[in-house]
Amino acid sequence: MSMNIPRGTQDILPGEVEKWQYIERVARDVCRRFNYKEIRTPIFEHTDLFLRSVGDTTDIVQKEMYTFKDRGDRSLTLRPEGTAAVVRSFVEQKMFGHPSQPTKLYYIGPMFRYERPQAGRYRQFVQFGIEALGSNDPAIDAEVIALAMEVYQSLGLKKLKLVINSLGDKDSRTAHREALIKHFEPQIEEFCGDCKSRLEKNPMRILDCKKDREHELMKSAPSILEYLNVESKIYFEKVQAFLADFGIEYEVDPGLVRGLDYYNHTAFEIMSDAEGFGAITTLCGGGRYNGLAEEIGGPDTPGIGFALSIERLLSALDAEGVILPLEDSIDCYVVALGDQASAKAVSLVQQLRVNGVSAEKDYLDRKVKAQFKAADRLQAKLVGVLGDDELERNVINIKNMDSGLQEEVLLTDFINVVKEKLK
Repeated sequence: MSMNIPRGTQDILPGEVEKWQYIERVARDVCRRFNYKEIRTPIFEHTDLFLRSVGDTTDIVQKEMYTFKDRGDRSLTLRPEGTAAVVRSFVEQKMFGHPSQPTKLYYIGPMFRYERPQAGRYRQFVQFGIEALGSNDPAIDAEVIALAMEVYQSLGLKKLKLVINSLGDKDSRTAHREALIKHFEPQIEEFCGDCKSRLEKNPMRILDCKKDREHELMKSAPSILEYLNVESKIYFEKVQAFLADFGIEYEVDPGLVRGLDYYNHTAFEIMSDAEGFGAITTLCGGGRYNGLAEEIGGPDTPGIGFALSIERLLSALDAEGVILPLEDSIDCYVVALGDQASAKAVSLVQQLRVNGVSAEKDYLDRKVKAQFKAADRLQAKLVGVLGDDELERNVINIKNMDSGLQEEVLLTDFINVVKEKLK
């Protein structure tokens, strides 16, 4: 019996978890500025939700989902991505009826996929994503892309590449689908089993195949851009115009297809151009998914969103040498010498904490020198020094650890003096 951590998961320890907290704070602040509200959905959902929404031709559904039966013999799945659950909640909770539209939501939480673990990729991973539901305006496509770029840039990333494409509307995709079938069918036996099964179900997904990407037919495959109808072309041109107006640089890549079946119109990926980042450069992916809400029982509702991996983001920060401005210190450490002083220090630390001051003391009965070393390790801004003699005189010494200056104050004034010095 193994008691070690499961393969494809990780422990995020103190010293590292502060980076995650900082990233989450930045992401939440960007969402606040763009007027997106947080939503939290269950970690597991009914399996049918992902079969209907993600699509049965995707690698996620075919190979990667963690699916199990509960005691009621119901098939449940640990969520492999966030969009389906958010749209399910949008439909089930009737958010489409709220007066404030479009509905703009974001989420941060763990997702689960059974895939080969590699650098920056885990079987349990954390996604940050947004969904904007209820608008067909190409301006909101540009807004969603701009939000993703703002998160990365706010964290200090500079070597980013934005790639966009249009997957067209239903009519455009139908015409492209027929062209792809005609293109691949004569030589489909030369492709992998996944591609063979996708030929009739969703031939666009053949273009996303990792095994056969060097096949000569891949290079000559008809582009979706050649099959966009007038409406789809105009839509895509408007998205590009808004991005240009925002000052956001981008490349159009006709070969970009999203891995989930519900995408149409705008699709995009943000990649890292940092040297040494790795072979898989994608940081973020998203796109428009009109019709997904209807597919799971709601009204026909246009939507667009993206998801990014926090693990991949951390790898990009490392690749660019970005140091996050983390606050990894405490406000005050109380050094005590003597039994009575040590008992009083417990009370003082508690008073500091309830007054909004981060504080710590020694719990191992260490000597004064060792207590000061502990204060140094915690990067304490101030140290209160209390001995039995000071306690008898109702005073305590406060030392500024940066300047080395020390002053004696009344114990009754200690909390207020500390708060004043921290200002």
